[in-house]
Amino acid sequence: MPKRDQILVGLDIGTTKICAIVAEMTDAGGLNIIGVGMSPSRGLRKGVVVDIESTVESIKKAVEEAELMAAVQINSVYTGIAGSHISAENCKGVVALKRAEVTREDIHRAIESARTLAVIPQERRILHVLPREFMVDGQEGVREPLGLSGNRLEVNVHVITGAVTSAQNIVKSVNRAGLDVVDIILQPLASSEAVLSQEERELGVMMVDLGGGTTDLAIFLDGSIRHSAVLPIGGQNLTKDLAIGLMTSQTEAERIKTQHGIARTELVSGHQVVQVSSVGDRPPRTFSRRDIAEILEPRVDEMFELVRREMTRAGYEGMLGAGVVITGGTSLLEGMPDAAERVLNLPARRGVPLGVGGLRDIVGHPSHSTGVGLLLHGRRHVDELETAGLRNGGTWAKKMFSWTKRVLEVF
Repeated sequence: MPKRDQILVGLDIGTTKICAIVAEMTDAGGLNIIGVGMSPSRGLRKGVVVDIESTVESIKKAVEEAELMAAVQINSVYTGIAGSHISAENCKGVVALKRAEVTREDIHRAIESARTLAVIPQERRILHVLPREFMVDGQEGVREPLGLSGNRLEVNVHVITGAVTSAQNIVKSVNRAGLDVVDIILQPLASSEAVLSQEERELGVMMVDLGGGTTDLAIFLDGSIRHSAVLPIGGQNLTKDLAIGLMTSQTEAERIKTQHGIARTELVSGHQVVQVSSVGDRPPRTFSRRDIAEILEPRVDEMFELVRREMTRAGYEGMLGAGVVITGGTSLLEGMPDAAERVLNLPARRGVPLGVGGLRDIVGHPSHSTGVGLLLHGRRHVDELETAGLRNGGTWAKKMFSWTKRVLEVF
């Protein structure tokens, strides 16, 4: 049985599903997936907890299934956060160097300086402060300033914030399920870690995670994040449109979407007929696959149009040489890459999670991108703590579980 300190768990708390993925850290620093558990999500709306008790029960079911498969007891998790309450801004920090060259302490002071300059309302909390680039004595484009000679260090950072109450409710739900939160990560950042290559990040790429309740995006250029956003539209909107258009239940509409849905009418070939159950005692009715596509296509176009507007508003239209990578469960709808290319005018591919071993056949699916990304973030987090000399005894445990206390402190 794997040792506790060799185990990492990513808990993806989504609008339509909750997924727990267990990984074992190898001696070589890799991750092997050893357990996966999933449960329908009952207590979230557009990425935000609206029913704690239902969310707790869904978390417990997913975790119990993952524990059974992995043959381990889960005590702590890395979890994600999304929702339209997420916002981001870019800030700059500057410090004078204490010595003739940049030290790690100088880098931390510069980032902290940028953090303090961010204008954060009292009802919000900082989730991430991500360096975009450094400048040493005015020299721009520095990625790793450690050891460079100079007198002045500047840093541009991407500050991501979320509503205190939304973060509280996620942590509270996890705690009530008997688990501790090691860290809470913005979901599009987690998905990006799992599906993007370093070459794409360098050339310029937009990652679009098409979830059930939200569409999350992150833009990378020159190797670092430049913009992030969460849009309040997702696969559930497609399901509702089908339910109304086909005059059927949400459950039947979800089945039709998954098995017969297609994002573009021009991709429909032949005249395939689909039988659809009616509501109540009415007899089933039949629709062509083209009928289904005609219902889905306008909403799919709307989703990508909102993404395009966000990209344009952020100022990155025409700058993304690697195009767009779509992931998440809704990206599996047939024709989604084609729809993305048409609306965004960018080359598009469907992204699957990479960078892990073990049960790859189970997690190598776009719907698991966030869960795998949480694990990759966790592994890097562990590496950073080891580098800082914090991974030992009580100090390590204190560092691991400090997020729970921090996020629950209001004002």
